[in-house]
Amino acid sequence: MAYLIPSLSSSLKQVPPVAIPPMLDCLLASTGLSAATIFDSLLDAFPDLTKDAMKEGELLNSEQCNNIASIMVALCHLLKKLGAHHEAFQSFMWKSFIPLMKMIPAFDHEMLNQIEESFFNVVTKTNSWEVLEKALVPCIVSSVGLSLGMLKHEGSDVIEWGSCSLSLGLKDQIKASDTDKECMPSLCRSFSLSTACHILTLMLDAALKSLQAARNTNSMLENGCCYAEKFAAHMLWNLCNMTEQLLLQSLEHRSCAISFYLPIILKAFVSQHSFGITVHGHTHVLSRNSFLKKIWNCCRTLFTLGPLERRDAYSVLSLYLSFFSCTEGPENPDVSVRVEEFDITAERELWDEIKRGLVDEEGLVRKQSLHILKTVLQISGESQAYSSVSERNSQEKHSTPRGMTKRELWAATEAKSLGVGKLCNSIDSGLKGRQQWEAFILLYEMLAEYGTHLVEAAWNHQVTLLLQYSVSRDNCPSSVIEAQPCQMETSAETFIWLSILWERGFHHGNPQVRCLIMQSFLGIEWKNYENCANLVPESFVLGPFMEGLNDPVHHKDFGVKGVYSSRTIEGAARFLHQYTSFLIIRKRIAFLSKLASISKQKSFGRVGMMTLAECIASAACVDGTHDGKSEWCADAFPEKAELKSSQDSSSCNDKSDLLDVLRFIIESSKQHFNPNYRLRVCEKVLEAATSLVCSFDVPLDILLHFISALPREFTDYGGSLRARVQEWLSGCGGQHSANCCKTHMLLLRSLHDFPETFSGHPDLDDSFVTYDDEEMDSWELQAKRWARVLFLVVKEENHLTPILKFIQDIGINICKQNNCTEWKPVKFLILTLSLVLEFQIMQERSDECGIRFRTKSEVGSLKTVDQYTYAEAAVIYEKLANLFPPVLEELVSFANLSCSIFWSSVMIDDTSLPRSVRGKLGGPSQRRLSSSTTTAVLQAIMSVKAVASILSWCAWAKTDASLKFAYAFFWNFFRKTITTSTHDSESGAEICLAAYEALASVLQAVVSPQAFCFVRENDKSMLLAVEGQPLMDSWVLSFLQNVNSLLEVGVLARTRRAILLNWKWLCIESLLSIPHCARENGEISSSFFSDAAVRCIFKDLVNSLENAGEGSVLPMLRSIRLTMDLFASGMFGSVVSLCSGVDSQMMWRLVRSSWILHVNCKKRRVAPIAALLSSVLHSSVFCDEGMHVKENSPGPLKWFVEKILEEGSKSPRTIRLAALHLTGLWLSNPRIIKYYIKELKLLTLYGSVAFDEDFEAELGDNYDAKTEVSLLAKSPDPELTETFINTELYARVSVAVLFYKLANLADVVGLANENKDWQAALDSGKMFLLELLDLVVNDKDLAKELYKKYSAIHRRKVRAWQMICVLSSFVDHDIVGEVTRFLRISLYRNNLPSIRQYLETFAINIYLKFPSLVVEQLVPILRDYDMKPQALSSYVFIAANIILNASKAVQTMHLDELLPPIVPLLTSHHHSLRGFTQLLVYHVLCKLFPPESETSQVMPLEKRCFEDLKSYLAKNSDCMRLRASMEGYLDAYNPNLSITPAGIFVNRVEELEFECVPRSLMEQVLNFLNDVREDLRCSMAKDIVTIKNESLKISEDPDCTEILHNPGKEELLPQLHKDSSLDFQKKITISKHEKQDANSSSLSRNRETYKQLSEMEKEDELFDQALQSRSVTMEKIRASQQHFVLVASLIDRVPNLAGLARTCEVFKASGLAIADANILRDKQFQLISVTAEKWVPIIEVPVNSVKLFLERKKREGFSILGLEQTANSIPLDRYNFPKMTVLVLGREKEGIPVDIIHMLDACIEIPQLRSC
Repeated sequence: MAYLIPSLSSSLKQVPPVAIPPMLDCLLASTGLSAATIFDSLLDAFPDLTKDAMKEGELLNSEQCNNIASIMVALCHLLKKLGAHHEAFQSFMWKSFIPLMKMIPAFDHEMLNQIEESFFNVVTKTNSWEVLEKALVPCIVSSVGLSLGMLKHEGSDVIEWGSCSLSLGLKDQIKASDTDKECMPSLCRSFSLSTACHILTLMLDAALKSLQAARNTNSMLENGCCYAEKFAAHMLWNLCNMTEQLLLQSLEHRSCAISFYLPIILKAFVSQHSFGITVHGHTHVLSRNSFLKKIWNCCRTLFTLGPLERRDAYSVLSLYLSFFSCTEGPENPDVSVRVEEFDITAERELWDEIKRGLVDEEGLVRKQSLHILKTVLQISGESQAYSSVSERNSQEKHSTPRGMTKRELWAATEAKSLGVGKLCNSIDSGLKGRQQWEAFILLYEMLAEYGTHLVEAAWNHQVTLLLQYSVSRDNCPSSVIEAQPCQMETSAETFIWLSILWERGFHHGNPQVRCLIMQSFLGIEWKNYENCANLVPESFVLGPFMEGLNDPVHHKDFGVKGVYSSRTIEGAARFLHQYTSFLIIRKRIAFLSKLASISKQKSFGRVGMMTLAECIASAACVDGTHDGKSEWCADAFPEKAELKSSQDSSSCNDKSDLLDVLRFIIESSKQHFNPNYRLRVCEKVLEAATSLVCSFDVPLDILLHFISALPREFTDYGGSLRARVQEWLSGCGGQHSANCCKTHMLLLRSLHDFPETFSGHPDLDDSFVTYDDEEMDSWELQAKRWARVLFLVVKEENHLTPILKFIQDIGINICKQNNCTEWKPVKFLILTLSLVLEFQIMQERSDECGIRFRTKSEVGSLKTVDQYTYAEAAVIYEKLANLFPPVLEELVSFANLSCSIFWSSVMIDDTSLPRSVRGKLGGPSQRRLSSSTTTAVLQAIMSVKAVASILSWCAWAKTDASLKFAYAFFWNFFRKTITTSTHDSESGAEICLAAYEALASVLQAVVSPQAFCFVRENDKSMLLAVEGQPLMDSWVLSFLQNVNSLLEVGVLARTRRAILLNWKWLCIESLLSIPHCARENGEISSSFFSDAAVRCIFKDLVNSLENAGEGSVLPMLRSIRLTMDLFASGMFGSVVSLCSGVDSQMMWRLVRSSWILHVNCKKRRVAPIAALLSSVLHSSVFCDEGMHVKENSPGPLKWFVEKILEEGSKSPRTIRLAALHLTGLWLSNPRIIKYYIKELKLLTLYGSVAFDEDFEAELGDNYDAKTEVSLLAKSPDPELTETFINTELYARVSVAVLFYKLANLADVVGLANENKDWQAALDSGKMFLLELLDLVVNDKDLAKELYKKYSAIHRRKVRAWQMICVLSSFVDHDIVGEVTRFLRISLYRNNLPSIRQYLETFAINIYLKFPSLVVEQLVPILRDYDMKPQALSSYVFIAANIILNASKAVQTMHLDELLPPIVPLLTSHHHSLRGFTQLLVYHVLCKLFPPESETSQVMPLEKRCFEDLKSYLAKNSDCMRLRASMEGYLDAYNPNLSITPAGIFVNRVEELEFECVPRSLMEQVLNFLNDVREDLRCSMAKDIVTIKNESLKISEDPDCTEILHNPGKEELLPQLHKDSSLDFQKKITISKHEKQDANSSSLSRNRETYKQLSEMEKEDELFDQALQSRSVTMEKIRASQQHFVLVASLIDRVPNLAGLARTCEVFKASGLAIADANILRDKQFQLISVTAEKWVPIIEVPVNSVKLFLERKKREGFSILGLEQTANSIPLDRYNFPKMTVLVLGREKEGIPVDIIHMLDACIEIPQLRSC
């Protein structure tokens, strides 16, 4: 035996596994050894035999696999020989099988299956099921239990059975053999989960096969079969329980359950309905019904978890449905047992999950759901490709409808190929149940698999069929309707499934498909389907439908020319209107609340927000509501008052919610700055609100919030929504007009009650109430909202009476109120302040609209004013004018008491900070004061603000009451504030800061002529004047000293110091404004400031600019502008005493600090930019040439302008505002223009974004922006430039208008007066013109002749020549020669027609201005017929317009000089030049050669020639077509108007908006000629295709030459190549007789000649040999080629075709079919193909001939395949290609057309890693 095992081991390595059993039989017979002996020896040697191969986790090679397989086969064969030897089987199992299964990787399925097959074959043969159950099964089950962590769970039948059996098996094994006692438990629990599951699955499978085989052969062993059946039942029981547990675990566990357990379990239940099993002595029946219910419950649980779990649940359902049919239950072998079969299709949740899966974002889930649906419906994939949904209708022949586009005709053709016929309107033509589902599947698969054209072909038709079916079924009796599959039994369910199709269409990856589906949905005529729009699921409308409408691809025409709508928006609004037309008003309000709430959940773009607003408005404005009247008749049925009360309460809440979400939409629209857009959104939202909500039906707070959300410019005086809002608030809008008066009175009563409610407060124990800034801000917002709505509601005089009475009662007693509480006085002040501010806004808006009102008596004199608006304002004005003076005195007293906090030391000592402030640095709302001090300070500030506002209003109103007491209080407050010493403590500093905050309001009120007059007349002591000192020096200097000292102390936090600086500069601005107010009042005799004081202020401002905060920028820049005004006024000695003006050093400091400030500002707001320009580029210093250039170096202003314009190239609004200001300054100071030629060129060539919505919004909404822009230098032509203020053209237009005005003024003034400024204007214009001409001729970019249309170079050329045309007025005799030289160079160069038209216009004006140049220059140029046709065309146009537009004095001369050289060009060979000349000559002849009356006088010869020429041009059809296409372009052209800014910057063709460039005449002519040529090409192409189709048809002519021959005949190369290889001229071989003749004629040269001839013969022989070798080589190449033809006729891109040619060469294809063989000569093709086309037969098959070609190849025996993704396409790696194959490639987007798909034998697809 010692030698046997090594020898046997060596044999096992060499002998294949199949030969092992015979080899062992021979060994047993020859040696006489027993099978048991060899088995034991081989089993003991097993570890040594497999030690090299069995390395855990490593993949085995083929030699190792064969070795192990041979050993296993040997052991198994010996076991069979031993028979039912259980001990040997156990030893084999523990020593060989389990270690081997443990070592082999789980992913090596082939090896595992091979080993397990041998093992279970032994089990079956030896009937060892009992041993297997007691020993191996517990081991494997324990491994699974360990992975689940379930061994400690006592309630698990699986683990209990497994653990018990395991212990028993181990005991038996230990008894049998005492070896390896310790390693056995570890072996039992060391299997991986997948391996364990795999083994258990194979066990059950083997038991089932054994049982089935025994039953089939009727040779069952009584005990064996019974135990096999028992083993199968136990295994099935355990696997079912484990499957239930595994499905609810991790991804790995679910994967094992789905991959291993479920298939075998379901397979077992297919063969047998139920199994009996005994567990713990109890008999159980394991039925399929119970297991399927458990599996379904697991799936339901998985569906509620994450996406991975959902995917696995779909996989489980797919397995389930693949084993069990949904319509045919399996036969129960036991007929006596009738168990109700579990029908999963009856489960509602299944259908819900299918629906969710069909619209899932993940492509794999969608495919799984579709597979499940098709399985449930028993619809195979093949039935869809050729669905017979409407074949009965398509059999009829229909004529093509008239008026169909090419695209529609193509779609109709595709629909016919799909079997989709026309729809019949009768009920009989409706869909049957199965056809209905087939239509659904067809549409869904089209969206997932097919191209765009297929969706277009069948979508509308199939959806129409489904809609018709849903309607016709409801109208049919039940006997007529076919039994339908579940879930389409009602119309509502049909629409649910339709919504799935629509949702998939809206989310399709192809935008064309998305547009198609959306237009299809919106195009449904619901009235044709019994107005069943309300059956569309609400979840679909609120979800996918609204999300789809947010897609910009559906709104291509949105926003064009200011129209914020689209066809899609209109269609969506119509649908929502129909959808909500059947809802009662309460349900409609609830639906609209949900619809509007989408804006909170989703991010809507501009078009999406507009669509949402339109849909809400359309859905709300529905006529004929069901319960509209009852909603508004509260007293109709008193007996139902209680029920109606609860309903009204619910309705009120719904309406409040609706207004709240509508308010959110309005606020969201504000992020889009276009005012027209926001107006449109607000209109629609307001329309919805007024239609459904009565203004009194919602709480007042909700109503106030909603109205406040509307932009003020829409609801104030002159606002487009004011009247609509007032009608709604008065109850006269929407459905509530019947209760107009009642609603108005109720709302007015609520507004009257608001002050009392607002001023009150909750019951508090403390008599002293504290509040902070945040609470104050909240109260102010509430009061402002209330005041705004109040003035919208008030219409009559008595409407304000309760409010005014409240103000009067509280105001007169406010000092008494202060003794009891701190809350009510402050809130009263806030209310009063809000009323005054609101009325001031009304006044400003009315002034803008041209309304000035004083008393009611003026109403009749205002003829052009809206009487309602005026009367409304007049009532309020008169009431307030009578109310405020008596109340003001009491308010001043209250303010005087409150302001004592600013000078009291009691509160300063209180340093206990509240918790909200303690530890924080503070901010605008975080004062570093105690709560009580904060309250006192806020009350003082509010009292001062209220008094200041009321005083300002009374001063403006010019009331008769005396206001001296108020002014006295303010001047006293000012004096005390600026003289109060600075505190060293933080609390004291905070109180000083609060005093300066109040002072800012005081100074704004006293900066008025009335206040200053009062001071001068009544209180000289307040001026603190010193003899000989200006009036305001001491005020300003004291104020600056105190504030700067407070800042230097450093007790304030950083953020609080920034706030102090804000108030500082606001106060300085007000102080510097006092001289301006004094001048308005006529006070100009005294000086207000000294030069030293102004310089001190200026220095402080400049030093602080660099570090200015955002809130301080505007006050500081305004203060700088005011100081510049003071310096300018001081030069005349009126305002500033001893003023020396601004010097260069001061300006350098200013411009540098200002530039740093501008750079540091991250936000480019309009107001700061405009203030910066007006303050730094001040008109008083701009006229000083020394500020621009000094000693050939840039001055401060030029340096600043260069910086601003350089930065402006990145900031459009900066450069626009700079252009506005600079052009105004340059117009006022022409002498300065010469220093800015470079900057003028920059502005001329500038171009950026076309529209800045934020810019326009700031001008409309921001008062500061509007004010600052108005203070910039005025534009030379405001009417023209205002149109372009918000476009990229503004800078260029401003410069053009500047020079146009300068030229006109120079012409007027220059003749009468030699003014230096206007001479400078002329010089600057000439200089700028020559600079631009030199630029366009010599610049690297602008001189280019090759450039793309609409490119950057094209745009810059247009801009330059537009400006040159404007500057043509500056051409004079001194520069005309240089100008014409530049012009000739430019005209000779190639340029686009859009550029040449400006050159031509400029040239025409030059020659009209200087007629002598026509003969000198133009006539010789026209006679140069060798010139470029493009240049000649331009000169023809120039000459024709000179003739037409010349003055009468020279017109005849120009005609005689210019027409003769033009006439020969009528016969030019260049088509565009010839056509252009014919057009122009005809125009000249018609203008200057009018028709002659018939006389007997004989005309001269040349006149008759011209008359005949005119007649020919007039009657020739081609010339007539050419003239008709021009449509009056020549008549519209005016060379004089074309050089004006108005003529240049007005686009005469509205459709084109490229730089305001009109379409030129030459461009029109070229387009006409191109269209004619294109028509000719199309006609010729059709003829060529027809000829080629004829050549491809199968002909009986044996001489017919085919491009590609039958590969079966080995004629794969083209005949043309074969013939051309022999097509050469052979050299001549001289015969013997010829040689003799040669000898007799020339003996002297015989030897030389024969030598040459001999060499020629040798060369011929060599050539013949080479030719023969080449033929042999070609035959070898031909024989090696595959019978494979690639059809690429549908591919049109050259690089793709070239790449295919190279691929065909590599794979030795026998042919490549392309649509046009001319592509082979394309340079790009040759560059990529690298001569591949010379080695691959190229076949020319036009697109229209592909079908004929494929039919011919099919008859030749080829298989026709297509590379296309379809529902039934086969992955490329799984398809076995036939030897003779034609592969068709489709178009890049559309794929293979349907008519070709139907010819294919199969479709191949290339698998992708990521599904769409």
